[in-house]
Amino acid sequence: MSKKYTILKGTFILTTTGIITRLIGFFYRVYLSQTFGEEGVGLYQLIFPVYALCFSLTAAGIETTISRCVARKAALGKLQEAREFLFTGMSISFLLSCIVTIFLQNNAHMIAVHFIGETRCIPLLTAMSYAFPFAAIHSCICGYYLGLKRTGIPAASQLIEQIARVLSVYLFSLYLLHNQGTLSVTLAVSGLVAGEIFSSLFCAQMFFHTHHLHPVHTSIQTVHRCLSYVGELFRLSVPLTANRILLNLLQSIEAISIPKALITYGSNRSEALSLYGVLTGMALPCILFPSALTNSISVMLLPTVAELQASQKRETLLLLIKKVFFCCFALGLSCTIGFLLFGRFIGSTLFHSTLAGSLILTLAWICPFLYTNSTLVSILNGLGYTASSFFVNTVGLLLRIASVFFLIPLAGIRGYLWGLLGSQLTITLLCLRELFHLFHRNPSV
Repeated sequence: MSKKYTILKGTFILTTTGIITRLIGFFYRVYLSQTFGEEGVGLYQLIFPVYALCFSLTAAGIETTISRCVARKAALGKLQEAREFLFTGMSISFLLSCIVTIFLQNNAHMIAVHFIGETRCIPLLTAMSYAFPFAAIHSCICGYYLGLKRTGIPAASQLIEQIARVLSVYLFSLYLLHNQGTLSVTLAVSGLVAGEIFSSLFCAQMFFHTHHLHPVHTSIQTVHRCLSYVGELFRLSVPLTANRILLNLLQSIEAISIPKALITYGSNRSEALSLYGVLTGMALPCILFPSALTNSISVMLLPTVAELQASQKRETLLLLIKKVFFCCFALGLSCTIGFLLFGRFIGSTLFHSTLAGSLILTLAWICPFLYTNSTLVSILNGLGYTASSFFVNTVGLLLRIASVFFLIPLAGIRGYLWGLLGSQLTITLLCLRELFHLFHRNPSV
């Protein structure tokens, strides 16, 4: 009951925080469009594939690895080793972030011209580069507390990051307007950096305060112990990092290739861009909204699975996996029914688009698999089988890419939606196969 309460409490905190930050983000986007114009917001959005790629390379996989390993060590009562593992991961993540910062500053022109295709993004990339060292500290400490299933500090840091981002842009804008300065969308990027600075300072302060540590109290023995975790860190984090990088590359390929494939199908450029906009800006966000709950469950599930595995509570672990699977699948089925019944109403009423309603009806069928997959992949990562989760996600991503290049030219946007459904179904089946193999062929799990 204690573990169940911890998972429910953590899920509630993370879900509530996620909804609040999404609402703040919605109004923030409205403010940005009014302050910098649609073109400025467009330039701001162009740098985010680069941001996501760099964050995936420097911190995302390491954060998940820290969460998993800290949970295992905490379950065995080895809190000192858990802290040392955090220091190891954070040091490597910080070093990688500094390298990426220098690389971006030295190659901003090349990236803006050849990758983004917009020279006005050069100052935005330079300003954005300063965010990564702070993001490394923020994400690694959050991973540590998630491993301990203490969600209060990660949730608070998420709110602080969002509030600091919005307030800094607002205050900078007021200052420039008061002094008759020129507003530039670079201010929005400065807000991104400010958010990471404040959230990382908060996380660092809370860590040293809650553990009663002094940041300069280290020893040669501590350094040697930290270095001993490097192999384990890379073994688990490299597949996760590769998976995140592949996902971001896929999203970039999709953004470029879907409109082109629609033109091949017979749409003109304006129709293709409009259709892509309706899909990504209206239909998919609607389908993905309930995933705020399942994503929070996934975050809590990873350290819980790692803890149960370390404690060798096999039957409890199996029962937890079954309950989570059926609950998420049931949520997906109920959402499928809801979207099938009210999809057209949502499209016409909220978005004033009959096309959005039609796409929601088709996308509704992916809900049971989409909402379940995040938890299944989290379970695999929690068990330490990050290579398996990488394989599963890679297969799903390749199916999505194949649908863009082969199905859209034949069937239009419906071909992509079929590919998306096939991809999610395949991920579900592969995850279940991997878990069945692990539990029935490996008694030590």
